[in-house]
Amino acid sequence: MTDLKTHGIDIDLSEEIAQGNYANLAIISHSTSEFVIDFATILPGLSKAKVKSRVILTPEHAKRLLYSLQENITRYESNIGKIEIPKPHTTEDPIINMGPMGKA
Repeated sequence: MTDLKTHGIDIDLSEEIAQGNYANLAIISHSTSEFVIDFATILPGLSKAKVKSRVILTPEHAKRLLYSLQENITRYESNIGKIEIPKPHTTEDPIINMGPMGKA
């Protein structure tokens, strides 16, 4: 178990969670009271994705996540360089599915 300190909050991080999960597909849906983000992995040539993690957020926290991601991407690009998103070849390419993540 690792203890992290973020913004004055002690955070416990188990070894299992610290390993993380790789995801190359995110499916986002929402209701009036929550946003649900399913992170999945899909392999090339397969039509079935396996959900690795589900995160449920209030609308306010979803917007805070959006702002935090934008801030971190801006910081990353200023230090490392612009993140290029290649144009996909087909509509079956998982990167397309990452595009309209805000749709219900």
